[in-house]
Amino acid sequence: MKHTQYNEFTHGLKRGLPIALGYIPVSFTFGLMAVAGGIPVWMAIFISLSNLTSAGQFAGTSLIISGAGLLEITLTTFIINIRYMLMSLSLTQRLDKKTNLAKRFLVGYGVTDEVFSVASMERGTLTFPYLLGLIIGPVLGWTTGTALGAIISFALPESLSSAMGIALYAMFIAIVLPVAKKSKPVTIIVAISVAVVCILKYVPIFSIISSGFRIIIGTIIGAGIGAFLFPIDESGRENEEGETVQ
Repeated sequence: MKHTQYNEFTHGLKRGLPIALGYIPVSFTFGLMAVAGGIPVWMAIFISLSNLTSAGQFAGTSLIISGAGLLEITLTTFIINIRYMLMSLSLTQRLDKKTNLAKRFLVGYGVTDEVFSVASMERGTLTFPYLLGLIIGPVLGWTTGTALGAIISFALPESLSSAMGIALYAMFIAIVLPVAKKSKPVTIIVAISVAVVCILKYVPIFSIISSGFRIIIGTIIGAGIGAFLFPIDESGRENEEGETVQ
């Protein structure tokens, strides 16, 4: 690796280190939850190594544990993770034009909310060595945390291991609350989605709808109403609520 490329790579590593450290406790929770739900330790680790999807990974795994069908799992994870497609398309516009397809696929694999945020703050063209360095830390942090959680859960007494399932709900709350506190539209959209899921769950006429499809329907309705009530333009000007959205 040339000197300039090495500097870019190490710069990426330094920028990705805080993300990696932040991922460990979250993925640790995932490892606990997955193994407590009956997923083998090696499979929990493989899921984290091949996904890096946070909320989508938790949701998809919980559906697997509950015995949901492939269609439910596929649609749920697709809807939750579709934002990564948009993030990757955005970063593509700033990638070095010499970056080949294989390297672009590798960058796409490592794009997460935090990686995208850090990369977006960089000025100028984004090089592959920099993005590779930025991605390696989060991948290792996410996978290592999962491995630790999975191994520890495997060694815990069955009663305590089963109780770890509550961590799933804590994880989703930790994801949603910080964003909702900063944005009134997000709070409203979350409330609408939760209301729809509750209606589908507790109104007898909708009892035939499985848990996976309730999440899908609630997400689509909440996002659709949110897009209608709080439209934004491409320039990021203020929406109807007077909030600036970038």
